[in-house]
Amino acid sequence: MMPPADLTAALDRLVPGARLQVVMPEPPGRLRLWLLDPHGMARPLTETETDAVWAAPPYWSFCWGAGKVLAAHLLAAPAQVAGRTVVDFGCGSGVVGIAAALAGAARVICCDSDPLALHAAAANAALNGVAVALAASLDQVPGGIDLLCAADVLYDPANLPLAERFLMLADAVLVADSRVRHFAVPGYRALANGLGITEPDLGELDSVKQVRLYRGMGRGGVCC
Repeated sequence: MMPPADLTAALDRLVPGARLQVVMPEPPGRLRLWLLDPHGMARPLTETETDAVWAAPPYWSFCWGAGKVLAAHLLAAPAQVAGRTVVDFGCGSGVVGIAAALAGAARVICCDSDPLALHAAAANAALNGVAVALAASLDQVPGGIDLLCAADVLYDPANLPLAERFLMLADAVLVADSRVRHFAVPGYRALANGLGITEPDLGELDSVKQVRLYRGMGRGGVCC
């Protein structure tokens, strides 16, 4: 099986020789993704390559720990998405949106400002035999949102206001976070904890591997 040509070319422009491979992340274990092959990165990056990666990080080529935990949560409790419209905000590889589709969501929109992430989400959805719609911003998401999911998008303090916006846009919100130590946004409550190790493994601190899930009651006062 050949990886998507546009994604392969984008990686090769950043780091010549970098490759994609099909991986089944654990958790959730029920879906497959095109992810960065770490064996293609088994050499020090040149200064030029490092600058290129920092300028345009290929977040979509990793399955981040928080996304894995949130995806596993949806698959373990499909009733919360079955027949509903779900948005995967900051989708990256699309793992959360794909999990929602596999769990029976009527419609899934993967939303990301990075065009390559949208390409990756579409390619990964096809790899799993499901379809997702794509949006470059929340402003492009049509109609009502039953459930908005966001994994590790609040690491920058400047992004915290997004948590409040989510509540205004959707009937219910699920946030997975591994980096905000004190998440105290009105309208949210702690739901569960889980272990999420990014794939390929970045050797992150143990504290970052601890993922916390939060549930928010949105505009309709409905909590999933």
